[in-house]
Amino acid sequence: MTLHSLPILLRLRGRPVILLGEGGAADAKRRILTRAGAVPVGEDATAALAIVAIEDAEEAAAAVGRLRARGILVNAVDRPALCDFTLPAIVERGAVLVAIGTGGASAGLAKALRQRLEALLPADLGTLADALFGARAMVKSRWPEPDVRRRAIDAALAPGGALDPLTAGGADRIAGWVAAGDAGAELGSVAIRLRSGDPDDLTLREARWLGGADVVRHAADVPAAILARIRADADVAVGAAGDAPADGLVVDLRFARTGRSDACMGGACRIGDRIARS
Repeated sequence: MTLHSLPILLRLRGRPVILLGEGGAADAKRRILTRAGAVPVGEDATAALAIVAIEDAEEAAAAVGRLRARGILVNAVDRPALCDFTLPAIVERGAVLVAIGTGGASAGLAKALRQRLEALLPADLGTLADALFGARAMVKSRWPEPDVRRRAIDAALAPGGALDPLTAGGADRIAGWVAAGDAGAELGSVAIRLRSGDPDDLTLREARWLGGADVVRHAADVPAAILARIRADADVAVGAAGDAPADGLVVDLRFARTGRSDACMGGACRIGDRIARS
């Protein structure tokens, strides 16, 4: 499944960003740029990014054209078709920034989602991020192998895990989690047999498998809405799990066959020589 945009977080402290326009929209962009440490400058300055908050449509389009001709990436406020990048709604918890974008389709939707997430995320979530950063050497020593370490962290941060990020006080639990040494990860191969094309019909375990899989092999008819639940850096392709690399967690994803009992709908799901308990 392709992304309409690549989400990135830019460090802009001390860097110039061209800002054109006057009025409320320009003032709002100036505030967010200043908060990020950027230096708003005029059109003639040298910069890599620009924001055009000009109300007149023709004037705004002309400004975008001039800036693009200089190789500058442009955001045109309220004009998605003219944007090289968009500015998301932001939830901030210290070091944790959650950015919500709709590709310019609906700022109202992004705002509504931000408000929901504001209520869900603990106020001390940034403290957990800082504590994990400070514990990197300890975590690396406890789980020296990168893949094992990643799975241990994933398990700790999973719902109900030792460091569940939606539960306050996670920073205080890091030392105990490391001391316990629980890698908590599922390895081998599992089969997910879809009952429908609706991702809401996935069980919690199936959603966790997709979110944590290193490799996913799927049938060609699996819909994009299901594939979107796979972690972004997984090795994903149409095919059979038997043809996939053996390391890590491998998921075989396809629709259940009708008219027969499928052993992988529950209990032990076996693919080739490897097995994982569902």
